[in-house]
Amino acid sequence: MTKVLADYAASDATSLGRQFPEKAPEHRTEFQRDRDRIIHSAAFRRLEYKTQVFVNHEGDLYRTRLTHSVEVAQIARTIARALSLNEDLTEAIALAHDLGHTPFGHAGQDALNEKMREYGGFEHNLQSLRVVDELEERYAEFQGINLTFESREGIIKHCSIPNAHNLGEVGQRFINGTHPSLEAQLTNLADAIAYNSHDVDDGLRSGLITLQQLEEVTLFAEPYNEVIRLYPELNERRTTYEVVRRIINMQVSDLIETTKQILKQKQPDSINAVRQAGESLVLFSNNMHKNNLELKRFLHKNLYRHYRVHRMSSKAITIIHELFDTFMSDTRLLPPDTAQKAKLLDTELGISGKARAIADYIAGMTDRYAIREYQRLLDPLEPT
Repeated sequence: MTKVLADYAASDATSLGRQFPEKAPEHRTEFQRDRDRIIHSAAFRRLEYKTQVFVNHEGDLYRTRLTHSVEVAQIARTIARALSLNEDLTEAIALAHDLGHTPFGHAGQDALNEKMREYGGFEHNLQSLRVVDELEERYAEFQGINLTFESREGIIKHCSIPNAHNLGEVGQRFINGTHPSLEAQLTNLADAIAYNSHDVDDGLRSGLITLQQLEEVTLFAEPYNEVIRLYPELNERRTTYEVVRRIINMQVSDLIETTKQILKQKQPDSINAVRQAGESLVLFSNNMHKNNLELKRFLHKNLYRHYRVHRMSSKAITIIHELFDTFMSDTRLLPPDTAQKAKLLDTELGISGKARAIADYIAGMTDRYAIREYQRLLDPLEPT
């Protein structure tokens, strides 16, 4: 049975197209083609060995950027279906949103941004767009994977005005104050749902946070008390799974019902009306938004700033800084294709071009590859 899209949903008929025109696909929609290109990209495969909080070698059960992206896609598709939006576009955005992430999570991004500050900075959303527009090399007729405008705009959640001016049409909404598709808006919040909920699970598994601490957090305490009441003999691991499942469901249900009310009130009749609405139309209720912020603050204080996480973050910063400085001082240490690119961009753009090529190389590394590259370059006893 074909799903009927709402008038305000994205569709092939209203798509603003691709940067390089292509013949329409025969057996897929344009957004299905986007999704498939993302899945087959090298950057997507590398997400398997890039982690969010814990470094890849610390355990096989912790979430990676790949599993996180798949979980975001599942949550986002559920929301899109309930709102009669385009599930294929939603899935494409969800699967692509972390393609530009560095190794070592946010610590890696902050470290690379610090080194790139005088060369234009580094931000993972912009890097994700750079990956799909330029860095993937899979097609004879164009650089990148030539995604539709709708997928590309969904990848960028935020952007400074100076950077927006360099992005062409896809950056205009940050300049003129318009908004992306509803599919992009909901995927942004699905990302937050998955991120916070699953970091609770990984945090408990690691022992860095405890059930007793989380009992002080409203969004956790309510389903936790209900699970304990209904299943008093359940062991801690299964209790955690049951609570996290309920936390996700509570947020998804709240988001769907709140957004339905907003759409009923605003009555956008097209995707263009969504763009011109003047505000986001996909939102949590005020109470759920407050509870989300409480959980987010708890995780920042008790998990992301835990001394064990900070130790690894400190190591990550050292690795990223040392790699960047070493390559900047001698590009001959880079792999031949990257060295050639750095030389070309240095000729065209000056030192900022060379720095960007090196940032591209480092950002594309997995956690374990970055560690090995650091060892090969800077440990005199390590084979090169």
